[in-house]
Amino acid sequence: MTELLSRVRAWIAEDPDPETREELEALLAAAEKGEREAVADLTDRFAGTLEFGTAGLRGELGGGPRRMNRAVVVRAAAGLAGYLRARGGGLVVIGYDARHKSYEFALDTAAVMVGAGLRAAVLPRALPTPVLAYAIRHLGAAAGVMVTASHNPPRDNGYKVYLGDGSQIVPPADAEIAAEIAAVGPIGGTPELAEGAAEERGGPRNERAGSRTQGSDVVPRAAEGWEVLGEDVVAAYLDRAAGVVAEGGVREVNVVYTPLHGVGLETLTAAFARAGFPAPTPVVEQAEPHPDFPTVAFPNPEEPGAMDLAFKAAQAAHPDIVIANDPDADRCAVAVPDPASASGWRMLRGDELGALLAVHLVRTGAVASDQDVFAASIVSSSLLSKIAAGAGVGYEDTLTGFKWIGRVPGLRYGYEEALGYCVDPAGVRDKDGITAALLVAELAALLKAESRTLAGLLDEIALTHGLHATDQLSVRVADLSLIGAAMARLREHPPVTLAGLTVTTAEDLGDGAAGLPPTDGLRYRLAADPARGVASARVVVRPSGTEPKLKCYLEVVVPVGAASELDGARATAARVLAAVKSDLSAAAGI
Repeated sequence: MTELLSRVRAWIAEDPDPETREELEALLAAAEKGEREAVADLTDRFAGTLEFGTAGLRGELGGGPRRMNRAVVVRAAAGLAGYLRARGGGLVVIGYDARHKSYEFALDTAAVMVGAGLRAAVLPRALPTPVLAYAIRHLGAAAGVMVTASHNPPRDNGYKVYLGDGSQIVPPADAEIAAEIAAVGPIGGTPELAEGAAEERGGPRNERAGSRTQGSDVVPRAAEGWEVLGEDVVAAYLDRAAGVVAEGGVREVNVVYTPLHGVGLETLTAAFARAGFPAPTPVVEQAEPHPDFPTVAFPNPEEPGAMDLAFKAAQAAHPDIVIANDPDADRCAVAVPDPASASGWRMLRGDELGALLAVHLVRTGAVASDQDVFAASIVSSSLLSKIAAGAGVGYEDTLTGFKWIGRVPGLRYGYEEALGYCVDPAGVRDKDGITAALLVAELAALLKAESRTLAGLLDEIALTHGLHATDQLSVRVADLSLIGAAMARLREHPPVTLAGLTVTTAEDLGDGAAGLPPTDGLRYRLAADPARGVASARVVVRPSGTEPKLKCYLEVVVPVGAASELDGARATAARVLAAVKSDLSAAAGI
């Protein structure tokens, strides 16, 4: 107890944020009085540090080393600066979204970079993550930092790191940066900030000449000296984004759009205008950025209820499709009309939209079969590999995340089932919800001109390649040890059958598989059952890298010989997927 309270006092002494200092001081006072809840809270906050990995940092806002706060960000920025200086230094581009503390974390990062002798440039305002990913290569930067927690709850924030190739970091860079962070000494108190910077919510001051830093015994933080980029970098991104659709093509499509209280509206609307599409109808209640995401439980279009207001707006606007971005607009979700649904709309699964975009790229001649490669993560549908084979295009499986997909040599298109799509890797080597929205709008417009629909095209794809039905079993936990226990149970007692289908192979992805780097996950391949109409099935189980969830990704492939068989195939797939879910849940004890 004495040691804990001593560590809390030491942390408070150099915490640069008066809000988290006050928060910790109140907990400290309560703990000194013996209040158990305060002791437990401090014990959790000081039980180690927030781990830096390939996703950078992500966690709950608050004081202490296991929370996202300015002190943790200063240390992370100092570690990244040390890593970059050892490799020649250069420019660091910094972006931020509209979450709580994102602006402050961006300022702190710029201050640390300039204090370390590097150049820093901050995007002109809160903008989508793909704008930052684009700016890195556009400006020839050595690295980029995006302050965002994407679609996490409002209490969270994060710190995503890119290197100069515009891709998110992968091993060993993550461990090397983490080692630099661990070696950071005292960070000191609050440095003098440029006059008025704390009040300027539109962006940090644009001061290039000279910089004042703290003493050499602490992490040097400049009070000025970084650059605030102009709107020209946003214009360059928009010009590039508009180029993903064919010039002079069909543009008649009506769209209802929600940014889910994030930063996507202005950028997406401008991109639609540049590309010649009608302005989408925004969901008014969710149009403006709001760090508390007040109309949704979770700002993720995949979560139940998140799209309710969009569907309500669609009932009045009668659009052809509904499009949603997550709060930092790197993901794209699409809904199509469905008279059988209570809302009148059906969300497309990420795998469905992934297949639609791939087929669209092939049919519009946007791929060169002897050069281009399609890629998807191992938790995504196997359908993309079949589309690629049919088009004579190369294909690669990767581990989960665009840090891997974006690095595939010759990549022309990549996606992951969690609504992430990279449709222009030469411009943005990461998932980009803005360009994906443009491409799906183009596809919907072309189909509309032919009196066809996205749902109808999915039927055509099923007739060509078989019905690839996917689903997910996702379990959110309050105690992270439950995830480890479930993975341990599956490793010690792997299932022999799932849904009555024999498990033919059980791979521990921690050992590496099919040439992929090791990762914490399990993959099961299930035998065909022609009598039940099942051609194949597959299950992948892994802990989420960004949320306290255990995720299980399921796929069942059912052959389809004629359009009249589609309804039966879907019913078969639904029964098998439900049974796999039930059996897998029992095997994992979740």
